[in-house]
Amino acid sequence: MNAAPPQLHAVVLAAGASRRFGAIKSLALCAGEPLLQRVIACAQAAAAHTWVVLGAHRAELAPLAAQRAAAIVFNPHWPEGLGSSIRAAVLQLPASCAAVLLVLGDQARLEPQDLCRLAQAWRSAPEAIVAARYGTVLGAPVIFPRRCFRALRQLRGDAGARTLIERDRAAVIAVEMPNAAFDVDTVADLATVEAAVSSGETGP
Repeated sequence: MNAAPPQLHAVVLAAGASRRFGAIKSLALCAGEPLLQRVIACAQAAAAHTWVVLGAHRAELAPLAAQRAAAIVFNPHWPEGLGSSIRAAVLQLPASCAAVLLVLGDQARLEPQDLCRLAQAWRSAPEAIVAARYGTVLGAPVIFPRRCFRALRQLRGDAGARTLIERDRAAVIAVEMPNAAFDVDTVADLATVEAAVSSGETGP
């Protein structure tokens, strides 16, 4: 009997307050669907199971996650920063999870094939950290194997997992992903991204 393949779980980080946006940005429409659901769909294309970390706007966003059949993790400590959301999610991951794919909830220009390429690179080297590269940046979306889970559970502040990538940079597998360079902080950002998505553009 063949062993089951190692499971990749995705975590969409969407616990922030969207202060710069001036409204709940995860509810804003991008290419005809709420931003949060767009990012969840991308994650689900690459992972066996998808989780969404919510915080500031839990009541408003939980129904969107449920519609996409994503599991919800509530992070009551979301004001502490991104590290607290990563901690909350990793604590929920089951023993069957071999690696976690971290995606920012406002990376609106990502496409399913972007995350599938990341997952494919990880499957070829299951003990490696696999990160998106855009320009000189290595960052999210990023896959961490189980050997990194203890360090992820110890994250503090708003730096996210970037410190782990930098610490082990020489051993990180980089996947070119121009679409990962774009996130949505303001209404103007969303307009720019939506125009690019609607026109079928990828990358800068």
